[in-house]
Amino acid sequence: MRSADDLRNALRLARANGLRLDGSGMDRVLQLDDKRRLIEVQAASPWTELVRYLASRKIALDAFASMTGTVGDAVAQAAAGPDGVPIPAHVASIALFTPDTELRRADRHAHAELFRLALGGQGVIGVIYSVTLSIDSLLASAAAETAPVELRIDEASAAQFPACAIECLLPPAALEAFLKDVRLLADEQRIALHGITVRRYQPEAETSPRWATREWAGVEVRFGIKQTLGADVAAAEVRRMLLDAALGHGGSFPIRDLRDATHRQLETCYPMIGAFFADKRRGDPAERLQNAWYRGLTATMRGEPCAVRWGKTD
Repeated sequence: MRSADDLRNALRLARANGLRLDGSGMDRVLQLDDKRRLIEVQAASPWTELVRYLASRKIALDAFASMTGTVGDAVAQAAAGPDGVPIPAHVASIALFTPDTELRRADRHAHAELFRLALGGQGVIGVIYSVTLSIDSLLASAAAETAPVELRIDEASAAQFPACAIECLLPPAALEAFLKDVRLLADEQRIALHGITVRRYQPEAETSPRWATREWAGVEVRFGIKQTLGADVAAAEVRRMLLDAALGHGGSFPIRDLRDATHRQLETCYPMIGAFFADKRRGDPAERLQNAWYRGLTATMRGEPCAVRWGKTD
């Protein structure tokens, strides 16, 4: 698929046949508005391509070159930019197909509720066709780039076990206490710590469900579990314990990763999730638009284990 018509036709076919959509061909720059300092790109455009395109026009956004995935993914997941501010803060408007296959352009004034739900909506509110970004806002984010901090781990045994990972969100003042808990947990559970990376995240107030509710220290903990028959179950239990430790310090976790969160943990961190779920079903009563994240959400809300493989959504 390369055009809006291609995507519309694929969505209509998917409604009848339950097909998976592949929008990877929608990766072009559609419009550069020099006067208004806006750029519109198709949703599957990689950040590296956006950086290259603007560099050819003497606009330097090198700080965004390290962002993985696509512009559309970053908008749907409210991923953080180089300064820790979520990408939706830089979005002027989006064009997306709703589950009824209608193409709508939404911004902070037109279709404002749809705009709010789609930003950070994990791709289940609509299929984003294009994103219009503020160049000046992106430049400000790039200028305020904050590098992550890698904490040194000296454990000779770490390399013996494949790495698992989880990211927790902590109030900056609670970071030191949480890291002590991580060490204690590693000792008690006899797991090897591979590494810890700390990133600074800034708050925003537009998306739903909103993960960046305040300034957070994002703490990615990489640990090893000995490869045994029950290794996956053991790793999931460690991740839940780390989430509980974060919650005990007033923390949270990024909504994009639900794989091991319990119903209690989800509702504690995201009390608005029920309203989001209701908004989703109101706009898509047949639940035609689904992905791995949404299936994980419905399972977690029913108090069931998340039985989906985590990775690229479909």
